[in-house]
Amino acid sequence: MTDGLVVRGASVADGTGAPAYAADVTVSGGRIAAIAPPGEGGPGRSLDAHGLVLAPGFVDMHAHSDLALLSDPGHLAKVGQGVTCEVLGQDGLSYAPVDDTTLAQLRRQLAGWNGDPEGFDWDWRSVGEYLARLDRGIAVNACYLVPQGTVRAVAMGWDARPPTEAELERQKTLVAEAMAEGAIGMSSGLTYTPGMYAGTDELVELCRVVARLGGYYSPHHRSYGAGALEAYAEMVEVSRASGCPLHLAHATMNFAVNAGRAGELLRLLDTAIDGGCDITLDTYPYLPGSTTLAALLPSWASEGGPDHTLARLRDPATAERVRRVMEEDGSDGCHGVPVDWDTIQISGTRSPALAGRVGRTIARLAADSGRAPFEVYREQLLDDELGTTILQLVGNEENVRAIMRHPAHTCGSDGLLTGARPHPRAWGSFPRYLGHYARAEGVLTLEECVAHLTGNAARRLRLVERGLVRPGYHADLVLFDPLTVGDAATFDDPRRQPTGIPYVFVGGVPVIADGRPTGALPGRALRHTPTGTR
Repeated sequence: MTDGLVVRGASVADGTGAPAYAADVTVSGGRIAAIAPPGEGGPGRSLDAHGLVLAPGFVDMHAHSDLALLSDPGHLAKVGQGVTCEVLGQDGLSYAPVDDTTLAQLRRQLAGWNGDPEGFDWDWRSVGEYLARLDRGIAVNACYLVPQGTVRAVAMGWDARPPTEAELERQKTLVAEAMAEGAIGMSSGLTYTPGMYAGTDELVELCRVVARLGGYYSPHHRSYGAGALEAYAEMVEVSRASGCPLHLAHATMNFAVNAGRAGELLRLLDTAIDGGCDITLDTYPYLPGSTTLAALLPSWASEGGPDHTLARLRDPATAERVRRVMEEDGSDGCHGVPVDWDTIQISGTRSPALAGRVGRTIARLAADSGRAPFEVYREQLLDDELGTTILQLVGNEENVRAIMRHPAHTCGSDGLLTGARPHPRAWGSFPRYLGHYARAEGVLTLEECVAHLTGNAARRLRLVERGLVRPGYHADLVLFDPLTVGDAATFDDPRRQPTGIPYVFVGGVPVIADGRPTGALPGRALRHTPTGTR
């Protein structure tokens, strides 16, 4: 513990968006003990922070570190960015609560997102047991959303149909149990199976449980392409009908059909907020997206789980039906937009034998082999047993900038940590906001940017005495150089550490010191409580 440490002469951006001010900040017992004018910080070991900004630790509102935190608890990808808290259990798919059958299916379905580490000890089944596993030692704090798709799989498998009354009650019970054990809310992945098979009424019923227990709903909604605004409107209606606070995951307006339409989304949200809805959102500060190659399939092709998906792809007649939907109609898995194979770039493979395809688009692989793009796509899914990850090159800069200015905005990296060349957002999102969009481009002021990365997120999560630089608050803090902070990760070299972040503290313990990881593991699971705080 860093007892009696005085951070002297820092420029404090306190997480509220207010103008930064110079101060000496004393850390003791894992808390911020005092904030004094420069030179009046009192005795204690000193850290000279002149020229640096002291901010609350950054909160990653959309993280895919569910296994990475356990297999590599030092978690340099995030602590190096100044992240001190992550929200796991995203997109309606994670590993708790599960039974043995569902866990085996999820390990295959999510291998592209999270890997499937050899020899890994899957010693939990419930949310409470998973959070206890995190408590054994991690570098950052973590919150968990109960994943609606996983809950549906446990209750009724991978069937594309409405639940029976008993199955719906089973889902509601699983959600309530997960929140009683510490989950902070519920996520959905409504372009991923099996969560996408849920209708609006089913989601409303589950969200009523979440609302009653003080949580929030974080959906990856049904379309980010054709029909995006209608999909956002559905989520607003779920929130309105259930009374559940809404946090929109990676709230982008992607694909050419939505270029320049961010204003329409923001007007929709502002109207709902003015009408009493509690709505926040997160984005990552990049254009391309990232997901699994299998996610592009039409939903009916994935019904029943991975084995059924592979069987359909092996059947020539069914595969041709898949091709027509993807290339001509627009698959719901590809957000209703006919797939453009030039935008689908392989970023990682489960099979080492396929690693030579990383960094190449499906269109380029097809041209080089003299084959049709769909046949290359189909072969890749079969050879890699659905384990391939991709970059999807579909972003719009005007939309990205407009959405990040919204006062309810927060940052979610949505970063996948596996694969040969994953999206650099997993290593660069937070310093990119500060360096590129705040300092270089002026889209946000430094203080506004810090508030979006800290205080805004802490309010949504209902974190107690976290997310601001105030006396008595937990000393989850980051020191950065406002002149040099920036992302260094690129699409060609995505695991490069950022610049200008010399110190990061979690509970007063340095996890980054002098720009290097310390190996300390002071993080823990931040659990929902009956009062809705943690």
